[in-house]
Amino acid sequence: MTTLSPPPAPRTAADRRTAADRATASVRRFAGALHRRPRVRLAALLTAPLLWLVLAYLGSLAALFLSAFWTTDSFTSEVVRVWSTRNFEELVSSSLYRTVALRTVGVALAVTVLCAVIAFPLAFYTARVASPRRRPLLVVAILTPLWASYLVKVYAWRLILSEGGPLDWALRPLGIEGPGYGLTATVLVLTYLWLPYMILPLHTALEQLPDSLLQASADLGARAGRTFLSVVLPMVWPAMAAGSVFTFSLSLGDYITVQIVGGKTQLIGNLVYSNVTLNLPLAAALGTVPVAVIVLYLLAVRRTGALRSL
Repeated sequence: MTTLSPPPAPRTAADRRTAADRATASVRRFAGALHRRPRVRLAALLTAPLLWLVLAYLGSLAALFLSAFWTTDSFTSEVVRVWSTRNFEELVSSSLYRTVALRTVGVALAVTVLCAVIAFPLAFYTARVASPRRRPLLVVAILTPLWASYLVKVYAWRLILSEGGPLDWALRPLGIEGPGYGLTATVLVLTYLWLPYMILPLHTALEQLPDSLLQASADLGARAGRTFLSVVLPMVWPAMAAGSVFTFSLSLGDYITVQIVGGKTQLIGNLVYSNVTLNLPLAAALGTVPVAVIVLYLLAVRRTGALRSL
């Protein structure tokens, strides 16, 4: 005859408190172990972001560089995974690609210079002239264009720059015609798009500029121009260089704006876009050009200490 074992006794409140105390003690021991080992704690925090950086970002760049050394079959247009430097030789030997590369770098530099020239007086007003109550509102106004869609802003500028558009209508009484679509329109629209990225670093740097430096310069008899060149500009130069990293890199890789308002103008991004489906290795080789230019630009900017201001 089989005997049935008695059911287990229900857990009392004391048993539940004991289990909770054990769990709390385990968590405290684990936290204490991490506290005593800062390197382990840092590794635990950075493992996931570093894996994402290595796999998603650096992995895609590695795939880009690797595919740039492949070729395509001239008959089927299929990618032939054979090691070759023909794509880079074509980039160097072709006058078309050299011209487009130089034009792209020139557009990026022009946009960066215009952003710096326009952003400095705006940032100086928001940081040094405007009352403390109005400064947050002005900063919000500067950030407001970033909330709108990229395409909406570019197509709005397409309407403004069109023949008979608002800009053409405003300049016609002065005997001046609007720029229309082309290289000038591309520089103008890119300057508008990336201007906030230059204003914000300058605003922060000017806001942190000590008043005592300006007062000491005035006490020593320096005029406004001398104070700007000897005191203000050296203090905000790293912030200006940091903002230029954004304006230069974003302009260098842009290809949508030039398609919408650039007319027949072509930049590197357009050549990459047009060759992706026809000649993927050549498009990858073209894509390495802005990457190399940005790396050289970052190395130059690094010497100013601007990367610490990002």
